[in-house]
Amino acid sequence: MQILKTPAAGLAVLMLAAGCGGSDPVESSQAKAPLRLALSGSSALAEAASFGLSSDANFYTVDTGAGLVFKIRRTDNGVSTQSAGDIASMVYNGVQYQDQSRGSQVNSGFDYLYTGISAVSVNAETVGTDTIKVTVVAGNLTHYYIVRKGINNIYMGTYFTSEPNTLNLARFILRVPIGALPNGPVPSDLRGTTSTVESGDVFGLPNGETRSKHYSNMRLKDWQYIGATSATAGMWVVRDNNEGNSGGPFYRSLLNQATATNQELTYIVNYGEAQTEALRTNILNSYTLVFNDGSAPGAVDTSFFSGLGLTGYVGPAGRGRVAGVGITGRDPGYEYTVGFANATAQYWAKADAATGHFDSAGMLPGTYTMKVYKNEYAVDTRSVTVTAGGTVALNTIAITGDPSAAAPLWRIGDWDGTPAEFINGGKLTTMHPSDVRMASWAPGEYQVGSANAATGFPAYQWKDVNGTLTIKFNLTQSQIADYQLRLGITAAFAGGRPKPQINGWIPANPAPSTQPSTRTLTVGTYRGNNTMYTFSVPASELQVGQNVLTLTAISGSSGVTYLSPGYAWDAVDMVRQ
Repeated sequence: MQILKTPAAGLAVLMLAAGCGGSDPVESSQAKAPLRLALSGSSALAEAASFGLSSDANFYTVDTGAGLVFKIRRTDNGVSTQSAGDIASMVYNGVQYQDQSRGSQVNSGFDYLYTGISAVSVNAETVGTDTIKVTVVAGNLTHYYIVRKGINNIYMGTYFTSEPNTLNLARFILRVPIGALPNGPVPSDLRGTTSTVESGDVFGLPNGETRSKHYSNMRLKDWQYIGATSATAGMWVVRDNNEGNSGGPFYRSLLNQATATNQELTYIVNYGEAQTEALRTNILNSYTLVFNDGSAPGAVDTSFFSGLGLTGYVGPAGRGRVAGVGITGRDPGYEYTVGFANATAQYWAKADAATGHFDSAGMLPGTYTMKVYKNEYAVDTRSVTVTAGGTVALNTIAITGDPSAAAPLWRIGDWDGTPAEFINGGKLTTMHPSDVRMASWAPGEYQVGSANAATGFPAYQWKDVNGTLTIKFNLTQSQIADYQLRLGITAAFAGGRPKPQINGWIPANPAPSTQPSTRTLTVGTYRGNNTMYTFSVPASELQVGQNVLTLTAISGSSGVTYLSPGYAWDAVDMVRQ
């Protein structure tokens, strides 16, 4: 055995990448009987000794000197659920936090990232006196595990020049024995489920409630860490600025999953579910695995990365910023977010509630499409160019693209890019549409003037569930005029879109919107590409008294119930031409 140790002075930080929930195709098709790993030393649960790196034929062992000892597998052991480069053991304060039959790893293992490539190289080194770096290279992907003396963190970084193509995603999944970390998000806790509701990844409890790894999701802008706890400890993944992900500040994807055997924490780098833009490569995606007493983790300092020679690392001097004086024309009832995106990276910043001031720092150089969002609806779009070391100072932005600014004849909902104000709007992201806690998706006729969106209009409409919705509105003689009917959706599945009819007036079928091809409405996200359909309604087709508008879900595709063509509503209104 080779032993490398460093002096006892300094600071320690450890960084790890983890991700994936549920069973991946390679795992279900190639799974073998569980294999208990032979760990070096007298016991897998031995107390931490002192800061240092050691190795044997099978593992690199890293000791933070503060209570955490973990092992990285060096070689392929022929087990399909384990790979060279995996975390094979994580012992924190005497407790094993790694499933011994599987690895914590990128995707389903470093040897299954690229078609025809199974070779994995794993190397470890000390840097200075207080840092240890483990480098894993598999095809076009490089992954780092980093620790610093005296700190129970595993810092991780993942860089790839082409998207891993065996599963068409990049994620790090941590697999922890459920007894060690029993407490995680309830919507993604599969314990006690007895039936499959949809596609092998949505499950039902005997009482009719649903659970899925997908229902652990949150908007990217709303979370900085994910994790799980026991009575005495916590394990957390703290993210970086997420510049290498795709989907923007409102993107949602799975984060946690609890099963009868494991608590799984998933850090998504790139993921194909409900994606609205191309996946990004050539970015060092960093995230940190934090071990502690169960309290929420604070911010993580990764400035020391600059001295580690990490592929893809760009320090502060190589980055720029965009700062805006303010935004006028805002609706005080909504939060505003400023997003930036190009083919290389993505960023966002919260606009000040009082002034609209915003500041986005740490951006890679390049030209970005900048969008100002009212909640999740883009109300201003422009271009900005960022240079290394420079600041783009923007004068006050006056919003001119908010559809809500037009006075309506009537309006159901609001133009904010979400269906939150409609029936079931507050439950969409944490349960399946068939869940017993959902209200009826077919509420009956909606009478403008007496009905309200929260109880009278559904957040989602499907061809095979609530395929026709009826809205009734009354007009006086003075209100008879040419109008524009506006129908707004935030996402659609299988080409679903609404076709209107008012009295006897029937326009041509609208075209499908451009949307992600994967499921959205049943996996906890209404986030797609906001689309407004507009129809010119001539005065001659309207009448004094009652008028009837029907909205029918149409599509050239078919499907059954909640997997039939459908869409998420944003708003419906009529405004003068």
